[in-house]
Amino acid sequence: MEAFADSIIAFIEQNQTWFPLIMVLFAAAETTAFLSILIPSTPVLAAVGALAATGALSFWSLWIGATIGALIGSTFSYWLGWRYGSHVLTMRPLRDHPDWVEKAQAAFDRYGPVTIFIGHFTTIFRPVVFLMAGMSGMTLPRFLFWNTLGCVAWAFIVPKLGQFGGDLIGWIWSLF
Repeated sequence: MEAFADSIIAFIEQNQTWFPLIMVLFAAAETTAFLSILIPSTPVLAAVGALAATGALSFWSLWIGATIGALIGSTFSYWLGWRYGSHVLTMRPLRDHPDWVEKAQAAFDRYGPVTIFIGHFTTIFRPVVFLMAGMSGMTLPRFLFWNTLGCVAWAFIVPKLGQFGGDLIGWIWSLF
């Protein structure tokens, strides 16, 4: 996992012109049902945030790219749930992890549409929460409201945590 993130960071450093597009792709993968399981984008976003702390990359380009990507991936997942309904639950890997679906459903029952916002920050919900929103018949405007809030917050907070960590490491390093 660490080698994967390191190779992506090296690629970004060498191809800074493509940086915003790369962030769109990684954030879309992180919030798209099924892909979010295969592509660990959150560590990449945090690592790129740490790189932004050095001034090598623009944090704002990172934030905008990640927000757009998260909107694309999660809205596509909503559409999959709306279009294919419960049939999606019979596909791998969801059929192998009914506990993910149960936890997402329990969260929807308890917190309602706020679950969509929370889903951006939890690895357990992310593979299914946007699908469940579409399957539940939630209206697109209601989904988009909560999803946009979640996308903007997630795309800011995750890299900011990496940037904070990078700033902290730089400060500690300067002491020696």
